[in-house]
Amino acid sequence: MKLKHLFTFFAAVLILFNFSCTSYKNIPYLLDLNRDSISREKISNYTPLTIQNGDLLGIHVVSLSLEASAMFNYNLERPYGPTGNLTSSEENAVVGYYVDNEGNVSLPLIGKVKATGMSTVAFGHDLEEKLSTVLTKPSVNVRLQNFKISVIGDVKLPNTYYITNEKTNVLEALSLAGDLNITGIRKITLIREVDGERLYIPLNLQSKNFINSPYYYLKKNDIIYVTPNEQRAANDGSTFQRAGIIVSVLSIIAILLTR
Repeated sequence: MKLKHLFTFFAAVLILFNFSCTSYKNIPYLLDLNRDSISREKISNYTPLTIQNGDLLGIHVVSLSLEASAMFNYNLERPYGPTGNLTSSEENAVVGYYVDNEGNVSLPLIGKVKATGMSTVAFGHDLEEKLSTVLTKPSVNVRLQNFKISVIGDVKLPNTYYITNEKTNVLEALSLAGDLNITGIRKITLIREVDGERLYIPLNLQSKNFINSPYYYLKKNDIIYVTPNEQRAANDGSTFQRAGIIVSVLSIIAILLTR
């Protein structure tokens, strides 16, 4: 019986050892935030997204004449909804308005309209002014349809995510990906392309200062990479397998010793 108790104790210690290598101090976010009182600060690091060449815009027009407005909305509808499956004949259908290499969008009746460099709100107001020549009291809503970000590395759900809200930040992106795993290093890397250059931007999730960073709010095509710690790299998902093999060997030894 003593041998069995010794074996049970040793196996428990072994398993606990395998899962206790990640120090707690490396897990929480915002370590320097005062959690005993409400903190306030002005938001000064957000700038609205601007339309760029190659963007796909969702432009929805309404006016006092529904029939006249319909011609501007024809390519925003899909038979099975905006995210539904398409048939083979519909896969190549144009959905939204493409911003060409000259920065223009082509609309019925009014032709090409300059879009690049403007926010979606400002471009919508510009379209309302131009459409007022062919529609009665037009109202225009513009959305960026190809705004996507990617979250990769040591997170629960690595993937590419399409965003409907243009004001999206790093923490929201990580929540879409199911948050960091315990073994994910809290100093992440943001990869962003700006004016023909690729930037690799370090962000420390354990300091509240990263929320005030000019890179806290995400841009189209941003990539967030979470590096796994040394424990994850060493285990490579095989902790249970190794522990199981060791426990099996110890079981055989215990049986032999008992006999």
